[in-house]
Amino acid sequence: MANVKQALEEAMKIDGAFAVCLADANSGMTLGSVGGSSAFNIEAAAAGNTEVMRAKMKTMKALGIKDRIEDMLITLGEQYHIIRPLAAREGLFLYIALHRSNANLAMARFRMADVEKAIQL
Repeated sequence: MANVKQALEEAMKIDGAFAVCLADANSGMTLGSVGGSSAFNIEAAAAGNTEVMRAKMKTMKALGIKDRIEDMLITLGEQYHIIRPLAAREGLFLYIALHRSNANLAMARFRMADVEKAIQL
């Protein structure tokens, strides 16, 4: 088991990763982050993506889908963004941004599942 900082540092080792955080979908607050830059504010990105999380959960409820979200992928021209809700803590999610040119999407999803399992809150 790893604490949040250790888990996020492990996520940054994923090929192409340039920013990662753990965020609360209810408040939009970031509980920990690694990476990012002046050109990519990971805290602001996570806060904005709380709306994505809320919208998907609301849609699933409206459709009567009783399942859990493993992850959500947002594909940009030059980046992949993966949102991975924590199964163990409702409302919390991991968010990682990767450079598409040197990321392996399948491996990134697999590794994020490991990071999720390792987090001890």
